Amino acid sequence: MSTLKNRKEKGKNFSLWNIWVAATILKVLLFDTYHSTDFDVHRNWLAITNKLPLKDWYLEKTSQWTLDYPPFFAYFEWFLSQFVPQIVKDDGCLDIVEKGAYGWPTVVFQRSTVIISEILLFAILQTYINFSKDKILSFIIASSLVLSPGLLIVDHIHFQYNGMMFGLLIGVIVAAAHERYYLLGALFATLLCFKHIFLYLAPAVFVFLLRKVVLDVSQKSIIKFIKWDKLIKLGSIVLFIFGVAFAPFVYYGVIPNLLARLFPFSRGLTHAYWAPNIWAIYSFLDKILVVVLKRPYFNNVLAKAIGTPSIAVIDAQIASTANTGTRGLVQDVFFIILPNITPRVTFLLTLFYDILSLLPLLLQPNFKRLIGALTLNAYASFLFGWHVHEKAIMLIIIPFTFLINERRLLNSFLVLAGAGYVSLFPLLPNQNLIKQLYTFIWFIIYSLSFMEVSKQRTFKKRIFLFDRISLIYLFSLIPMVLMVFIIGLFKKRYALFAKFEFVGLMIYSVYCGIGVIASWCGLSWLYFFEDSIWSDEDEKKED
Repeated sequence: MSTLKNRKEKGKNFSLWNIWVAATILKVLLFDTYHSTDFDVHRNWLAITNKLPLKDWYLEKTSQWTLDYPPFFAYFEWFLSQFVPQIVKDDGCLDIVEKGAYGWPTVVFQRSTVIISEILLFAILQTYINFSKDKILSFIIASSLVLSPGLLIVDHIHFQYNGMMFGLLIGVIVAAAHERYYLLGALFATLLCFKHIFLYLAPAVFVFLLRKVVLDVSQKSIIKFIKWDKLIKLGSIVLFIFGVAFAPFVYYGVIPNLLARLFPFSRGLTHAYWAPNIWAIYSFLDKILVVVLKRPYFNNVLAKAIGTPSIAVIDAQIASTANTGTRGLVQDVFFIILPNITPRVTFLLTLFYDILSLLPLLLQPNFKRLIGALTLNAYASFLFGWHVHEKAIMLIIIPFTFLINERRLLNSFLVLAGAGYVSLFPLLPNQNLIKQLYTFIWFIIYSLSFMEVSKQRTFKKRIFLFDRISLIYLFSLIPMVLMVFIIGLFKKRYALFAKFEFVGLMIYSVYCGIGVIASWCGLSWLYFFEDSIWSDEDEKKED
């Protein structure tokens, strides 16, 4: 069987070079499309790191787009600023102003830096392919990631540098697959110093390295139970990287300011608008309850049954509440009927589900369990976290992609990918043809490819009903997107629809939230109750 497989792989091109060329041409053509305020955010960071001394980077606040990423990303912005041509400087790229005023030269320069930085993602995925035993499977995984609609939407239109950082995350995954544990620790520490959102994945990485490097469970002696030499070596690597990142700011005494920028808990529970998570459903339920309870009949019935507030009380609460979550504001959100949620509640819920996902990894610390735990850590932070951005869905999709060789996991992945990528559409207000057509083509090509290469590794049959419900859900994304598009057209023409400014975003958040939650439930069930999926025994036999 393996000989036949090797013959099939011979003569095939598994290089990502052609994809990089084609993708780069497409991204250059998108230079003049919409870009968000994130574009001016990064322009301002270029200016701050270029014009000001390092000690002032996390103090400067002329613009509302203050520097709020960890030091390595600040150093990265400084590095980019050294290559700004004079024509781009003259365009206002490096001006520290309240609101950026820039033109075409700045757009070309900054968009080019995103494309160049993404070479790291291509290089690491090419390494993954080259050292993989199953070249066909690894090529499909790698190409699906470099052509991801999420990266195209968020990085190359909306504007960010996620490709480079997800390249580092994939480097962590590849290092784990090849048992390069010190390299894994170094890459993940570097990643945290670039973007602190990856802290959500730290529990799984910590437990994995603890079992693989630090602990020797065969020893009964407490002293011998810990491999002190390896602990010191791993700890030294991690501390050195964090030292390089943070030491200058410790020296200048601005660490409190830096940490306040990284963890701004003054922001509200939900971002503007809602990420498709538990709190989107929770917020939507609160709106539904308000509508229902303002009907006299329902209010009287429910008031007698469960003691709901009267219509007068509800009206008073609405009038006194600054932000009920339907104004698209980035500030504290207050609910009218349901209990308000605090940062502590979101932290405890996230921590609870993180700990649950770590227990199987602690007992069975292999590569598949690591990827499963990374994915579930990302799910927990996305579903239950405080002030979650829609873009954070990529934090789940990227590691989950490395599990698509198992047929029973594929169903949850496809629901996640469908709901997750569609949930990013509101980031691009008017680029309908690009985002919709590209995502549809990607989904068709890679859903068929994943089905072709995934294997049934257990004797249990997949549940027919669940498969069909998932299929109905995925196909229903098309009329949902079309409905929101029509509502958008009506808002421009009819005053009645203009009153419901955020209804389209609410539909996206709630419908896609249902899909993300369902995919989480599916993966969780298989992770905790289908041990045969997570065994590496079949891979060891191939060796």
